[in-house]
Amino acid sequence: MHILMIAPEPFFEPRGTPFSEFHRIRALTTLGHTVDLATYPFGRDVEMAGLTIHRTKRPPFVSRVKIGPSWAKAPLDLFLAGTSLRLALTRKYDAVHSHEEGGAIGVVLAWWLGVPHLYDMHSSLPQQVENFGYPGRRWLTPILRWVERLMIRRSNAVIVICEDLEITARLVRPDVPVVLIENAPGSGDRPTLGTGAAVRTRLGLGPDVPIALYTGTFEHYQGLDLLYAAMALVVARRPDARLVLVGGEPPQVEAARKEIARHGLTHSVVLTGQRPSEEIPAYLDAATLLVSPRSTGTNTPLKIYQYLRSGRPIVATDLRTHTQVLSPEIAFLGAATPDGFAGAMLRALEDPAEAERVGERARALAETKYSDAAFISKTQQAFGLLFGASSQGARGSAA
Repeated sequence: MHILMIAPEPFFEPRGTPFSEFHRIRALTTLGHTVDLATYPFGRDVEMAGLTIHRTKRPPFVSRVKIGPSWAKAPLDLFLAGTSLRLALTRKYDAVHSHEEGGAIGVVLAWWLGVPHLYDMHSSLPQQVENFGYPGRRWLTPILRWVERLMIRRSNAVIVICEDLEITARLVRPDVPVVLIENAPGSGDRPTLGTGAAVRTRLGLGPDVPIALYTGTFEHYQGLDLLYAAMALVVARRPDARLVLVGGEPPQVEAARKEIARHGLTHSVVLTGQRPSEEIPAYLDAATLLVSPRSTGTNTPLKIYQYLRSGRPIVATDLRTHTQVLSPEIAFLGAATPDGFAGAMLRALEDPAEAERVGERARALAETKYSDAAFISKTQQAFGLLFGASSQGARGSAA
């Protein structure tokens, strides 16, 4: 099939949804389809057989787009609609596949072209207002809820990335064909044993120093304030422990540095800033444990799947955002409080044998349930449903 894909993100950038889009395209081209991708004017070009990237023009005074809702997205999405319409007028497509709010463009074009529409639901749009800490923009919530309901109701099939989004979709339309495809391949590579030694040397941390590692953005919903408070309690009992934070825009890193100092953690925390995605596996190999303190929202963090593949023990908040994937058998779960999260971190640090068993069970799960073959098979299942095939038939053809 020839697919028009609409992606309202900078493509490609090493962050959540663009990673997911990249691997969705890779799965589709592996299955023999071709993709015309309409996307923003920002990001790195990607060479992939079967993929053609069509970028919008850049609106005046817009030089970048940050993660989450922003005013910059309004003109960018308007330009994206124009680029998508131009492609629809000049090329023949078998389906339209839209991501995030691009589904609003996609359902209209698919109806006009008379082809099926697949909505790739990476998050709940109204929930983003809360997740990104925008209490002054709550008037956006009913608008985004209306848009989300429209996209779900007018789609022939929906891909979701976690169980909670499947519930959201079915509450809007109980009969909607939904396929859950976790973002496992988009999370990054597994570490190579031994590569972490160079990271420890570069950071000035010896081979026996316990390292709690966080990777990812420094956005409000990630729960870093909880992590700092918990780390202060950990250090009080284990002064040799260190927290390494990988990520964050420069202003966010400076704000984090001040908050860390306020907790008395200046000598216990290392801030690396953003690192290239290809370096992250070595940081994972250097870690004693991996932390995910997210305390807002229900989407499963992308990093969790890479954490699972690493074989290192994971410490995460005992909230829906994590427990859709994690259980006490494959992670140390703690309450989303400083005491609760610190307690989970200390359990992982003070029982190395159990931590190793937990990490190995996590790795085994990643290699089966969240394998690349499973990802491609589920993508084929979604397109089978898009054209009316049964889910069992789609699975069978994937085999």
